[in-house]
Amino acid sequence: MKNGTHAASSATEIIRRIRTGLPGAMLKDQVQLIDRLQSLRQKSRRAGMTAILPELRNLEKRLDRSIQVRAARKNRLPPVSFPAELPISGKAADIITAIRKNRVIILSGETGCGKSTQIPKMCLKAGRGLSGQIACTQPRRIAAITIAHRIAEELGEGIGQSVGYKIRFREKASPESLIKVVTDGMLLAETQGDPRLFSYDTIIIDEAHERSLNIDFLLGITRNLIDARPELKLIITSATLDTEKFSKAFENAPVIQVSGRMYPVTIEYRAPGPKGTTTDETDYVETAVKAVHDIKAKKNPGDILVFMPTEQDIIETCEKLEGKRFAGTTVLPLYARLPRHAAGTGLSCVRTEDCGRDQCG
Repeated sequence: MKNGTHAASSATEIIRRIRTGLPGAMLKDQVQLIDRLQSLRQKSRRAGMTAILPELRNLEKRLDRSIQVRAARKNRLPPVSFPAELPISGKAADIITAIRKNRVIILSGETGCGKSTQIPKMCLKAGRGLSGQIACTQPRRIAAITIAHRIAEELGEGIGQSVGYKIRFREKASPESLIKVVTDGMLLAETQGDPRLFSYDTIIIDEAHERSLNIDFLLGITRNLIDARPELKLIITSATLDTEKFSKAFENAPVIQVSGRMYPVTIEYRAPGPKGTTTDETDYVETAVKAVHDIKAKKNPGDILVFMPTEQDIIETCEKLEGKRFAGTTVLPLYARLPRHAAGTGLSCVRTEDCGRDQCG
């Protein structure tokens, strides 16, 4: 009887220690430990506290390991700084404070202000990324890869350490990574196995103004997660977002405006054809080439970015532009399947033997 009483007392003490230590563990472990603890409590009602003592000891060991993992993540935090030339750097202190004080932030900044590369680092400064990773979504694979590499470079590390990325068919991240840049489609796919996304303590939905189906689904899912996960931080960023509507949708979340961009951008509009006229579907390639010709004719210094809907359109546009032989001009293609070793070569069409999934972004 005395031994049974001692065992029951020991079990009660272990349960107390587990509950006390849970906040210092990784989020995924917290959830699993709580679920297992509830199952053991139910078992104890049938078999007594003594029967669950061995399993409780195993749970406590697992909790200790998780606490150590979280502590190691904190010890590995790289030094974080923000490039002075980026407009968003001037708002760093305000944004970091807002992240600490609010569960949701709506951030509106012009293209080129630095939000995609600096917001994940500001989350690190705010103490995020310790109990779970910081997810930063991007609509395109190339953007996910290049942004991840840029953040890693600014932190003085190689890719796959504190910063990694995950795109379709390819992942350069580890469980130890603090920041993971993912395509919105990949984060959406992760909800199939982890509906509440407990792998992350912070989610950044970047370029939300694009309003693709994936982004809209993610916005809906994260809106529900805010109610289900009180510890989660959500940051929605965009260049042209209707901030008022999004703020209302997320319980009047604070809006932070970042003005200015690193490079000046000029937007020129072209009038559509006469009303009632029809055009061939491929005419937009010719229209784009003519627009570049007209801009080049003005002889203003600078670069021109041409967006096209498909890879074939990009290749065709590059070929036509190269045919114009503009003086002092290099035509560079950029699309998701372009092999990294060919990017920046000026090739208008890259079709190599090694452009399979293991080589392509």
